[in-house]
Amino acid sequence: MKFIIYGVGAIGGTFAARLVESGQSVAGIARGAQLETLQANGLLLRTPEGDIYARFPVASDPTELDIGENDVIFLTVKGQDTEPALARLRLAGVSHQPIVCAQNGVANERLALRFFPNVYAMMIAMPATFIRPGEVAAFGTPHSGICDIGRYPTGEDDATTSIAAALTGAGFATFVTAQPMKSKHHKLLLNLGNVIDAAIGKGASETEIFKAARAEGEAVYRAAGIDFGSGSLDAGRSALMQDGVIAGADRVGSSSAQSLARGTGSIETDYLNGEIVLLGRLHGVPVPVNAGLVALGQKLVSEKLQPGSMSLEQVSRFLETQN
Repeated sequence: MKFIIYGVGAIGGTFAARLVESGQSVAGIARGAQLETLQANGLLLRTPEGDIYARFPVASDPTELDIGENDVIFLTVKGQDTEPALARLRLAGVSHQPIVCAQNGVANERLALRFFPNVYAMMIAMPATFIRPGEVAAFGTPHSGICDIGRYPTGEDDATTSIAAALTGAGFATFVTAQPMKSKHHKLLLNLGNVIDAAIGKGASETEIFKAARAEGEAVYRAAGIDFGSGSLDAGRSALMQDGVIAGADRVGSSSAQSLARGTGSIETDYLNGEIVLLGRLHGVPVPVNAGLVALGQKLVSEKLQPGSMSLEQVSRFLETQN
């Protein structure tokens, strides 16, 4: 079994380096300067316990890799990049291999099931940051991340067991669950603050805007009959992963903030807050805060703003103009 990491960024890079270190076979897919650096020099993963240096084959497209029948594909791209990634996997001859949606949001799995029969949902809690091409920092300790994995839409099978075992051996606190989307829906509520974090910097979860966005999210879940529970991010698992310190490495913030910092030209807000907007429109629940935050995400990208470029007051005024 080989792990194909589609998107070797902060999350994908942490998975790749940890799996390589534990003796697993890994190949990656990356682009731009990250691709060039990984091919030339490998990947440096910085952790609170020390640095890990990993080398593994990296290509610009899955058609350039030899993907075997027993391989497992981890999708670690942002939600807006999922559909083209799936199309490239199909062109590469992927058919029945497990597709693990190791991503934020809850739309990726349903899209993947249009293309492939064996889709798995994975909730990830992993404080990781892209430092520079070829270098990633994973701040979680004693585990680099917490993962819930199950078959999509529900169920467990031999693949979930073997993938979980490999991740556990690589330093991730991993749990097999027959209801993985429950965990992912819970995490989506937390991710509704990502765009606020990107705009104002740290402290998004303490704002009244985030609290209002989350309240809308819970309201649409109830209207849609979605069970979101508490997932793997409750206090009972806090000892499994805490934020550690890495000398010379700073946390940039949420995945959305990191997209702004890297100047990727896109942001995942449409697949986070936008999911709540979609559900609200489908079920007749007003969601003005999340709709405004979707517009905020587009403003951040179109104006090429850096993380923390706006004050909380500026964000509040912007949202008022959207109603």
